Formats: sequence, structure tokens, C-alpha cells
Amino acid sequence: MKNRKKVPLEVPKPNIETFCKTIKREIIPSRPPLVELIIDEAIMKYLMKQKAGVKWIDAVSGDMNSERGNIKSIIGFWYRFGYDYVRLSGGLDFLGKKRIASDTSSLSKGQRSWSEEGKGVITSWDEFEKYPWPSLDNVDLWRYEFASQNLPEGMGLFVCPSSGILEVPLNTLLGYETLAYGIYDQPDLIEAVFQKTGELIYGFYKKIIGLPNLYGFFQGDDMGFKTSTLMSPDFLRKYVLPWHKKIASLAHENNLLYLLHACGNVEDIMEDLIEDVKIDAKHSFEDTIIPVTKFHKKYGSRIAVLGGIDVDVLCRFPKDKLRAYIRNVLQECVPKGGYALGSGNSVANYVSSENYLIMIEEGLNFNI
Repeated sequence: MKNRKKVPLEVPKPNIETFCKTIKREIIPSRPPLVELIIDEAIMKYLMKQKAGVKWIDAVSGDMNSERGNIKSIIGFWYRFGYDYVRLSGGLDFLGKKRIASDTSSLSKGQRSWSEEGKGVITSWDEFEKYPWPSLDNVDLWRYEFASQNLPEGMGLFVCPSSGILEVPLNTLLGYETLAYGIYDQPDLIEAVFQKTGELIYGFYKKIIGLPNLYGFFQGDDMGFKTSTLMSPDFLRKYVLPWHKKIASLAHENNLLYLLHACGNVEDIMEDLIEDVKIDAKHSFEDTIIPVTKFHKKYGSRIAVLGGIDVDVLCRFPKDKLRAYIRNVLQECVPKGGYALGSGNSVANYVSSENYLIMIEEGLNFNI
């Protein structure tokens, strides 16, 4: 056990090519690559200061030096903590209503927001026309360009401009109530909102093609909850999945990967995602819906499987029990190929930083 790796790594050796070949199921590495959709900046800042002894640079809006420094800090975290890539998001801002509550986590940011489930900012054609839609002509890619030019050797970049094709209309623009009624009362408005959203997200991805060190799109789009999809499978097939298919095709035409994060129970559209959309990998798993080991057994020969260490487990399990849980996932998934280790959803600021480190170190020290 003398050579057991611990993070932060003194001499990281990222290998984005190995990561991509694992996702494509072209190789089965002796240990799994690491994967995350989101690592809360509060977690990254805390661990870089406490474990790596590195000063973290906070971004101050409008101060380019601090914003560049912040991107370097983010890259430094992903690098030192064992990842082969950095995922950056943003660039398309859809303005909507948010509900606010206090953030009571140990690394509190003061407030926490959640989506508007009632009526959003678009409930009529008049509001649709007056809405300040983001402009692709005004998209500023400087964060992505700066990151791509400042990656350590061996690392790649995955990008995502905004929340997803379903999420933007459902959570930001319409609200769940407006969408549910609108399917029957204003179907033309609903179609227009999804069309406009899809065009903007797809258009952003087209603009970023050709960026140096870009290896893929890692799009989030939560389409399910505990027992089923949020909207009917037929609704998703009509309004949502065609845009994912277009984005996946764009990625593949340019030798890029299309990784999809989709929370909830999406079993009813998994065949669509695999056979029609042609995602390269699925992210987001919850044991009460389907454990990642069971999902990998069912679909792992056709797509890659990302993460799956249940966030509730990651938050609450004691060390020994957590290690046993993670090792079981690794033993079940890694030897069969197409697997990367990470949380079942994201590393939120209420996740135990100690347990998070245990997960990473179990992955870095696993061998088939």
C-alpha cells in the first residue's frame, strides 16, 4: 500500500485520449477515468486551499484578471484531483424566475435557488415576443477559448452552454404549470418556445466547433423524476429528443463525444437515446431509481456509463461502508468496459469533502 495514490496529486498525468477511448468502449483501462458534471466551486475552493495549499482566485464580474484567474483555479482543481478533462458551462443566458431559500450546508453560499414550477416568464405570445432571447451574434466564447489555451498537457475540454432542451422551457421560461396547460391550450406557443430554445443551444454548439482541445459536449437535461419521465415519452420524442439528436450528430460529424446528463427515471426513452439520438454515454444515477451496476449490466455494452456513486451515499455513509460500496461498483463495472467513476449527480456543496476524496482515491487506486 506504499504506492497508494492520494489527492491532490503531486504529478498528475491526465490522458484525455484514454478517457475518450474508454467512453467509446475501444479500450478497458486498468483503472477507471474520473468523471463529473459539476463540482461546486465551494468544494473546489475549500479542497485546493486545505489540501493543496493553493490560493483560490474568485471571479469578480467585470474584472478580467480575476475571471481569468478563476478559470485557471478551476482548471488547477480538475488537474490536481485526477481528471482528464475540464467541463465548462455557460454562454447562453435564459432569464427567468427563481425561488430562493437559505443555504444551510457547511460550505454555504448564503442562498440556494430552485426552479419555478408554476407560471414562468412566458405564458402568452405577447410575452414570447417581448422576451429578451439571447443572441448567437453576441455570444462571447472567451471563457472557453481561454480555458482551451491554458489546459495542462494531456487534458481536454467538454462544454455546455446552458441547461437543457427540456429544462430551459420547463424550469426557466414557461414553468411546469404553464407547460402542462399549454400543451392543450396553446400548442403553437409551446412548439415555438421549444423550437427557439433548440435553435439557440444547437447554434451555440455550432459556433464552438473548431476550438482547440475540445473533445466533446457534456449536455445536461433532466427529463425524469423518481418513477417516470417528467413529460410523456411522446412529448419528449416530438419536442426534445430531435434537438439532442441534432447536437449529437454535430458532435460526431466533428469527431467529438456527446455525453448526456439526465436525472430521473428515463427508462421509457433509453432506446430512443441510444438508437436514435446516439448518445455516447449516460450520466446521472440514483439507487432508488436504478443502481449504476444494474444499468451498466443492461446498457453498458452499447453506451458508456458515467458516475453512479449515489449522492445520498456520498453524503451520509461512514468511511468503511462507503469504500465497500464504491469498490463493489468498480468491480462490477470497470472490467466490462465503458465506465468512468464519479458521483451519481454532482458534487454539491453539501457533499462531504472527505467522502468525495475517498471516492476519487478508490478510483485512482483501483486495478482490474
